[in-house]
Amino acid sequence: MDQRPRLDDVAARVGVSTASVSLVLRGAPGPSAETRRRVLEAAAELGYRADRTASMLARRRRHLLGVMLDIRSPFHAELVEEIQAEADRIGYEVVLSTLTRHRDEDRAIESLLDFRCEAVLLLGPDAPDQRLAALAAQVPVVAIGRRVAAGDVDVVRPADHAGVAEALAHLTGLGHRHIAFVDGGRGVVAAARRRGYRDGMRRAGLAEEIRIIAGDHTEEGGIRAGRLIAAGADRPTAVMASNDRCAVGVMDAFVRAGIEVPGQISVVGYDDSTLAHLAHIDLTTVNQDAAAQARHAVLAAVQRLDEGREQRLEVVLNPRLVVRGTTGPPPRGEGPADAS
Repeated sequence: MDQRPRLDDVAARVGVSTASVSLVLRGAPGPSAETRRRVLEAAAELGYRADRTASMLARRRRHLLGVMLDIRSPFHAELVEEIQAEADRIGYEVVLSTLTRHRDEDRAIESLLDFRCEAVLLLGPDAPDQRLAALAAQVPVVAIGRRVAAGDVDVVRPADHAGVAEALAHLTGLGHRHIAFVDGGRGVVAAARRRGYRDGMRRAGLAEEIRIIAGDHTEEGGIRAGRLIAAGADRPTAVMASNDRCAVGVMDAFVRAGIEVPGQISVVGYDDSTLAHLAHIDLTTVNQDAAAQARHAVLAAVQRLDEGREQRLEVVLNPRLVVRGTTGPPPRGEGPADAS
């Protein structure tokens, strides 16, 4: 049996109407300062907490934004923190639905729909464009981190080509030519970064040096790729990984194999997640500006909901390289200056 204090319990304690209590708890005008003081004191004494779901239903608008994220991703955690801050600022609530090893995108999205979220923000979704378009026909959808070419799906994403190109320019500027790429797997975001690597290497005149090593967006995938690189006779002088988690796994494999980073091999990640900032990792990586992505994504959803915007929106943000301690010149005898 539910023994939680109710609105009428607070009203009875103070001796006012439930309508007055509701006005006080919502911060609405009307009750006197003395009534407000007494209501707030009684609510605190009774341990009353508003039933936000019932309150939103009573107002007909739920003001709920659903967010799908990969619970294993530090970058997604950073994005969610920024989304929550932006939603709080404009009076919306956030419902989270997570991806795990045993919970796929379809199930995560269904949970958000079951909560009757007014709009859904999907972090790095891998669903096909047509499936996202079908979802957008039911509820406003914002895809964060990837391109979507179908339907009314709003998009907020970094220019991955530009981010990868900047990382490659940094490495070639240091003298690297043998630059391998640890792939992020079958996802849409991974595919965009893989294309960026191929195109960037061709533009740098290094088409013959293109080398893509199987991996995924986890530390385990990076460790597997790092072990292959460490054991190979034709070791590259630099490695770019599809994200920071993968890069950290690559570095772990190198440390265990006795390979110095960056003395013997340089490593670059992508995301500039909290992992990259740690002093013992100090990863050179590409920053996607999580705060700006969150701000634009929440704004896109709210424009649909509050302003009735119908035109599809795509916001493309320029990422930037953050140089830290995992990149340096190639070992002596490996750079262009020593090629003779």
